[in-house]
Amino acid sequence: MEAGVISLDSGARPEAMADVPGVCDLSLTRAVVQYRESHEAVSAGGSIQDIGLGLVVGGRFATKSEVLDLGSGRVKILDLSSELVVLDWVHQPTLEYINMLITNQEERLNAYSLRLAIKLLSRVGYGPLTRPTILRIGFRDICQDLDFHEGTSVRFLPDASQDSVRVNLDYNRGSLIFTVHSRGRHRKIEKALLKAFPQNEIVYTGLQHNSGKVQYEALFAVPSSLAGVELECLSIRTGLMRLLDIFESGRHEVIEQHLATFGQRNTLSRISLDEHNTRIVSLSGDDVEIDKPSVTTVH
Repeated sequence: MEAGVISLDSGARPEAMADVPGVCDLSLTRAVVQYRESHEAVSAGGSIQDIGLGLVVGGRFATKSEVLDLGSGRVKILDLSSELVVLDWVHQPTLEYINMLITNQEERLNAYSLRLAIKLLSRVGYGPLTRPTILRIGFRDICQDLDFHEGTSVRFLPDASQDSVRVNLDYNRGSLIFTVHSRGRHRKIEKALLKAFPQNEIVYTGLQHNSGKVQYEALFAVPSSLAGVELECLSIRTGLMRLLDIFESGRHEVIEQHLATFGQRNTLSRISLDEHNTRIVSLSGDDVEIDKPSVTTVH
C-alpha cells in the first residue's frame, strides 16, 4: 500500500483540513473512504448503484470534498470533517486517470470504478471496517434481481388495499428492516416473516413518532468472514423470495424465470481473499451434510 506522503509541490490539497480546527493539515486527496448519509453535504440519500465507498478526487476544504462513489461512478459533494474511516490510498497515476474519465464523461468510468472497489476490498481484506461495504454490495445485487429501482430496498405488496412493505438492510448491524404501513402489529405479515425466516429472531418495533408505520427486524449473527456474508445474503435472498411467493405469486414466477435464464448477480464472488476457497452450498434436510462456514443466527 502506498505511503501517504504529501508533497507541497504535488498539487495536492495542503489546505484540505484548514477548516477543521485542532488537526494537522493532511490532504485527503487519493484517500478511499467510507461515507454515510450523514456525510452528504448537498442532498441526503443515494441510489441503488452507490456502495458507500468513495475516492476523494478534489475539493479545497474537508467540509466540501468531491468524492467519486466507486459503485455508481458518480461524483458527490461530501462533508468529511466528521468521523471518517479511511480504508486505503490510491496512487497518483490512478487518480489522474480517474480525473480524466470524469472530465471527459467517459462511459467506462462506472465499470472501472467498480473494478477498483473490488481490487481495494480484496487488498484490504474482510473485517469490521469493510463488512458494511461488503454487505451493501451483496444486498445491492439482491435488490437489482428482485426489485430494480433507484432505492436500496426491496418492496412487496401484502395485499391490493395496502401500501407496499419496504425492506432495507442495516449495513452496520446486518439486520433486515421491514417497514409496514400499519397502526399496530400486522399479524398476517408476522406469520409470513416467521415462515420466510424460520432461523432468525423477528423483533417488532412500533414507531410512535411516525403514526401509521411499524417496523419488524430480522436479526442475523455478525458474519465472521466473507463466506459468512455470502451465506447471509443467500438467506436474505431466499427469505425475500418466499415472501414474494406468499404475497405476489405472479411476480415471484416472473423473477424465478428471469433468474433461471440469466442467473443471479454475485458481485461478492469477484472479491478475491484467501478464505474464498470455501464453498457455499445450501441444502435442505437433516440427514444431509451441509458444506458451509460456521455461522449461527440469533434465536
